Amino acid sequence: MKKRGVGLACIYFGMGNTAKPNPSSAYVELLEDGSCLVRCGAADLGQGSDTVLVQIAAMALGLKPEVVFIESADTLTTPEAGMSSASRQTYVSGNAVRIAAEKVKELILKQAEDDLEARGEDLVIFDGLVYVQGAPDSGTTVEHICRNLRARGILTSAWGSFNPPTPEMLDQETGAGIPYGAYSYAAQAVEVEVDTETGEFDIIRVIAAHDVGKAVNPMGVEGQIEGGVVMGLGYGTMEELVYKDGQLTTTGFGTYLLPTALDAPPVVPIIVEEPEPTGPFGAKGTGEPPACPTAAALLNAIYDAVGVNITSLPVTAEKVYEGLRTLEKDRNEIGRNGSN
Repeated sequence: MKKRGVGLACIYFGMGNTAKPNPSSAYVELLEDGSCLVRCGAADLGQGSDTVLVQIAAMALGLKPEVVFIESADTLTTPEAGMSSASRQTYVSGNAVRIAAEKVKELILKQAEDDLEARGEDLVIFDGLVYVQGAPDSGTTVEHICRNLRARGILTSAWGSFNPPTPEMLDQETGAGIPYGAYSYAAQAVEVEVDTETGEFDIIRVIAAHDVGKAVNPMGVEGQIEGGVVMGLGYGTMEELVYKDGQLTTTGFGTYLLPTALDAPPVVPIIVEEPEPTGPFGAKGTGEPPACPTAAALLNAIYDAVGVNITSLPVTAEKVYEGLRTLEKDRNEIGRNGSN
């Protein structure tokens, strides 16, 4: 017989280093052709930070993303941005880029005040055009203003840095405190089908809702959620360090199993946007949180399906089978005691 169950798990996750300085910095430069160059030490490991930082610079400057370029993770040309860890780059480096870009924007708007004979608060920069709000046809271009400024020896570049606030450091004795400037929140549901004869189980689907503050790149966020869920399932069902006589035996991918695309169930990512006041345009990181609640939700789903409470990872068909047999034995024992 096969039975289905659904399990839930929730988390909250701090952005950046725990109760430690967590700075990043960036340079943003507008060039004479109206394009923009971002220099930042953030390393893109495949998580998409290059794309996000380009988008943040474009949003801050009012440019099209396709005219913004980035140099990243080059110790010769890029400023310090800290490690690509702790789900921090969108939040921390994103703010550094935003701050630098806003400084450059101030230079453009100040010059545009004279060129367009308008107040700065009435001016708009959109898709590389600078104009008085409501009159896009009577403006000028960022390229034109940039050339004028550079002709006068005024460089259209700026540096920005950001170090997240830690409202309350950890107490040295109790460990209590508020060690992060921002937190991410998530809830995941896993649906499973368990064979009560063999203990084998299939993961039918995973629904993952994640608060990301503001999704700068929604497709990238969905990819982070989907990839994180699969990593969480690997942690929950496959990955195990096995020792024999004090020696690690799972030393390669032949013995330390990792999930592949063939192991991935349908994942339904749900992006929840609750803007973070200290984040760049309200954004927060989405790197590690998707991997965190998945295993717990899986164990809860198995319990919901067949009543077996697994207390160690990875969960295997053998562990579920043993749990089912223990439950059967306990029920038989209760039945015998009741008949007496």
